[in-house]
Amino acid sequence: MNNTELEIRLPDNAEQIDQDSEYCSVRLDGVWQEIRFHDYARIFTIPGLYEQLFHDILDCRSPDVVGKLLKEQVQRDQVAESSLRALDLGAGNGLVGEQLRAVGVGHLAGIDILPQARDAALRDRPEVYDAYHVLDMTALSEQESRTLAAAGFDTLSCVAALGYADIPPAAFRTAFNFVRDGGWITFTIKDRFLSADDTSGFAELIGRCQKEGLLEVRASERYRHRLNVRGEPLYYVAFVGTKHGDIPAELVP
Repeated sequence: MNNTELEIRLPDNAEQIDQDSEYCSVRLDGVWQEIRFHDYARIFTIPGLYEQLFHDILDCRSPDVVGKLLKEQVQRDQVAESSLRALDLGAGNGLVGEQLRAVGVGHLAGIDILPQARDAALRDRPEVYDAYHVLDMTALSEQESRTLAAAGFDTLSCVAALGYADIPPAAFRTAFNFVRDGGWITFTIKDRFLSADDTSGFAELIGRCQKEGLLEVRASERYRHRLNVRGEPLYYVAFVGTKHGDIPAELVP
C-alpha cells in the first residue's frame, strides 16, 4: 500500500453537482488534474487515491456496515465464517474483500470488469483474494462460466456498485446465479434506486426476487454511505439475505 499523502481538492461549485457527476482535483507531478469519481479506471492507477478520497475525506462506511450485517447473520445461523466461499462482485482494489477477510471468510474471489482494478488489488492488497477475475458478467465465455461454477460459491457480496450502470441488473443476476441455493447474498444500493421512481431496474428486480421466493431478506439497514462533495450524507441500504433459487432471465427488467 502506498502511504504517500496526495493533495486533493473538492470543487468550489459543489452545489451544482449530482452524485453521478462528482469530481475532485488531484495534484500529480506538480499539475492539478480533474478526476471524475466514477472514472474508476483512472482512480485505481493512482496509489492511495481511492482510500484517501472516499474513506479519509468522504468517510465511506459501506464495507464496515456490510461486514457487520453479514457476520451477525452468519453467527445467528451458527455457520463457521471460515467455511464461506465468497464472490466479491465489483471488487475494485480490495477494500470490501479486506473487510470480508476480517469477518473470517475462508475463500474469496474478486471480479471486476476493469483490469486496472485487478492491478490495484494486487498492488495494494495482494493477500486478500485467492483469485481475481477481470470479466464482463453480461458476456461470459463458456470457459469463464465453467471456472466460476467450479468455485462452489456460497456467498455473494456487491458493495456500492449497483444502480449507476457500473453493474447492471443482468450482471448482478449472473453473479447471483453462481451462488448455491441456501447461500448468502449481501449488497448495498443507493436508497433512491429502491423507490417507485427508480430507473436503474434494481427496485423491480429485488422486489420480483422477493415475491418469487428467490431471495429471503434476513436483515437490512439504511445507513450513511458517505458524504457528497458538499459534505451532505448519501444514504444507501444494505441487505443480507438467503438465496433460494436462480433468477430467470425474464425477471430482469
